[in-house]
Amino acid sequence: MLKSVNQWCFPEGTPLHKLFEISRDAGFDAVELNINPAGGVGLTMDTTPSEADAVAKLARDNGIQLRSISTSLMGRNPLSSADPDVRTLGRNVVIKQLDLAERMGADTVLVVPGVVNPTSSYDVCYERSLSELQKLLPEAEKRGVKMGIENVWNKFLLSPLEMRTYIDTLNSPFAGVYFDVGNILLYGFPQQWIRILGSRIIKVHVKDFKTAVGNGSGFVPLLAGDVNWPEVVAALKETGYTDTLTAEIGLYSASPLQQVYDTARQLEAIIKGGPAA
Repeated sequence: MLKSVNQWCFPEGTPLHKLFEISRDAGFDAVELNINPAGGVGLTMDTTPSEADAVAKLARDNGIQLRSISTSLMGRNPLSSADPDVRTLGRNVVIKQLDLAERMGADTVLVVPGVVNPTSSYDVCYERSLSELQKLLPEAEKRGVKMGIENVWNKFLLSPLEMRTYIDTLNSPFAGVYFDVGNILLYGFPQQWIRILGSRIIKVHVKDFKTAVGNGSGFVPLLAGDVNWPEVVAALKETGYTDTLTAEIGLYSASPLQQVYDTARQLEAIIKGGPAA
């Protein structure tokens, strides 16, 4: 498995050349970039093909792989929205992710499928999001890039059996699960989800969580929470998973870049099953 880090693990505004250099120095194999709001550092909805090529070259020059692309923009443009114009905006975000991923050599984009809220009931969210993803499948297939459906705190897809059925309904090699280990602890056990979802898992996010806290303040550095990492790694190995474990960790309040170095060593210990050298 490969050590990877999300762009959000760096202070906002960190130039990409510095981000790649630090990631290499810390020992990461890959970086997950995000499509940011307009004006953000790195990729945005306005990134041109030549700009994407320059970013990809910068990563290669630093020995860093780009294997997936994420975004926060789906939160304001959910595929489950009652407003068809908002759903169209959401599809456009995913298409931009797919375009950039194909251009930059990444094989997966992270997609939050929808959100259950007072105006979007669970059953409606299920049907709307599936319908929108089915519209996006030809776009993914055309580009040869997979859509990874992530489990987030969106009150949706709360069971591994339901997630399995959801992915199987899409019935495409270009739709799978982007599994977040830490997010699951609020209502389940990640090793159980991994074994049930099996080869449907195409990418993995890692964070740790203290269940006694039970809210966003419960997310902690790797190895400091309640994730049973030996069981998680054993389950991933059973499924044959050999791709990225991408850290998505909050910044330290002091010396934030130290968090990047610490996370790389913690990931090394997780993967090897013992202390990092």
